[in-house]
Amino acid sequence: VSLNAWFWSTVFHTRDTAVTEKLDYFCASAVVLHSVYLCCVRTLGLQRPALISIFRAFLLLFLACHISYLTLVRFDYGYNMAANAAIGLLNLAWWLRWCLRNRPRLPHVWKCAAVVLLLQALALLELLDFPPLFWVLDAHALWHIGTIPLNVLFYSFLVDDSLYLLKANSDLFKAD
Repeated sequence: VSLNAWFWSTVFHTRDTAVTEKLDYFCASAVVLHSVYLCCVRTLGLQRPALISIFRAFLLLFLACHISYLTLVRFDYGYNMAANAAIGLLNLAWWLRWCLRNRPRLPHVWKCAAVVLLLQALALLELLDFPPLFWVLDAHALWHIGTIPLNVLFYSFLVDDSLYLLKANSDLFKAD
């Protein structure tokens, strides 16, 4: 999902058309919603597949309505930013709550907490605007540059968390 968003963002920033702009914005919304979905799966666990399926359907419906509104009714930049910011804040609060609750037994959660906090800090670059530094790097460009190392850190968290889950599950099966 993220690679797709980066691809369309690159296309849009090199070839600004109505279609590439929409693909950039819609894929960015998909990334934010996908992060909330991943948070749901990780925090609620796979023991509740029906609940996760309902939540996934809700998120897909929300994305479809969001895209439909922006495509068929009005391409409203303010609404798009507000919707993504609201979902981003939900994502931030959910992940941070989980990280704080699991910090004593999962030493790697600091990586997840750092990523969501730094992403929110970087999001300010999307909300604020300033003249380009050196006539090249504006707030939006710095946002894109800043997200690159955060993906590496989040991937490191995912690896550590997956190894923890594998070990926890193998210990469960040994006990049976």
